[in-house]
Amino acid sequence: MGLSRKKPDPISERARDLNSQIAALEEQIRRLNEQAGPAEAEKPRLRSTARPHHQTSPAVGTTPHPTEPIFEEFGHPPLRRPDQTPPKPESVRELGVRKPGGTGFFKRVKNQFRPPPASNPKLVSYLAAGSIQGLRPLRYEKRVARNRFIFLVVALLLLLWGIITVLVQY
Repeated sequence: MGLSRKKPDPISERARDLNSQIAALEEQIRRLNEQAGPAEAEKPRLRSTARPHHQTSPAVGTTPHPTEPIFEEFGHPPLRRPDQTPPKPESVRELGVRKPGGTGFFKRVKNQFRPPPASNPKLVSYLAAGSIQGLRPLRYEKRVARNRFIFLVVALLLLLWGIITVLVQY
C-alpha cells in the first residue's frame, strides 16, 4: 500500500505555504485600505528631503503650466562661427585610422575560416596530451573518428560497387 503513494514534494509544499501567506497579506492590505477610507487614499503624500520639515511644498497642480516652452539665454559665445568650416585633416593617418591595404582584405577573409583562439590554452594542451585523469587524449579521439570515417567511406564504396555490378548484369 505504501509503495504506490508518492512522496510529498517539499518545494511544492513550500510554494503552497508562501502563496497562502501572500493571499493573507493581500487580504490584510485590502482591509487596511478600506479602513483608511477614500480621503487618505486620494490625498497625495509629498515629502522632500531638500527642505526642512516645518516648510511644506505647494500642492500638486497649483502652479500653472505655460503653453509654450521657456528658453533661457546663456552668456557664453558659440564654440564655432556658423560660417567657419571644420579643418580637414591632411591624411587618414592623422585620424588614427589605418589605411586600407591590398593584403588586408585577404587576411580578413582568411581569418574568417580559422577557428577562434582558445580561451584557455593550458587546458587545450592538457586535453591534447591526455594529462587529465580519466579523459582520453584528443589524439586518440581524432584517430578513432578518422578510422570510423574511413570505414564508412569504404563501406559506401563497396555498396555502390555492388549496386552498379547488379545493374550492369541485368
